[in-house]
Amino acid sequence: MEKETTSSLASLLLHLLFIFWGTSFLLQGFLSFEQDLCMTVKMLDLRMMSLEGLKTFSYLEELILDNNLLGNDLLLPRLPHLHTLTLNKNQITELESLLDHLAEVVPSLQYLSLLGNVACPNELVCKEKDEDDYQRYRYFVLHKLTNLKFLDTRKVTRREREEALVRGAFMKVVKPKDAKVGE
Repeated sequence: MEKETTSSLASLLLHLLFIFWGTSFLLQGFLSFEQDLCMTVKMLDLRMMSLEGLKTFSYLEELILDNNLLGNDLLLPRLPHLHTLTLNKNQITELESLLDHLAEVVPSLQYLSLLGNVACPNELVCKEKDEDDYQRYRYFVLHKLTNLKFLDTRKVTRREREEALVRGAFMKVVKPKDAKVGE
């Protein structure tokens, strides 16, 4: 109970410092001081910064990076204990490179959410996509990140895991190359 209270207080303090002093202070000073106490980081505005400072959180378990205009150049440091990552409503369009990167730097990942990104073909975000597109996306993600227990808003089922094992590699979404005018 004491560790949970300490972790909650550290998380609250981290949020308050972030709000009042901004990103650079948080990552340059306080971040290294609190690395052993804080296991959850909720970043508020990362549009103008790198995620490199997160490497000092060696025991980070949860990271929420929603609504931060993060794109295909997203590079996380190695976070061996991270089990929950949300990247909702960013600007991620390239799924395979993201999944390969995540498999390398967050080996303990069990919960991932990518809703609101072009890379996640959700019919609520894009009317041209349907449930079949979304299910193929799930198979591909599960093929690449085999430890996931929860993807976006749904628990991973045994049937999905089996299907991903057999067909997941073939579910990659291929974007057509832009046709040149006059061809």
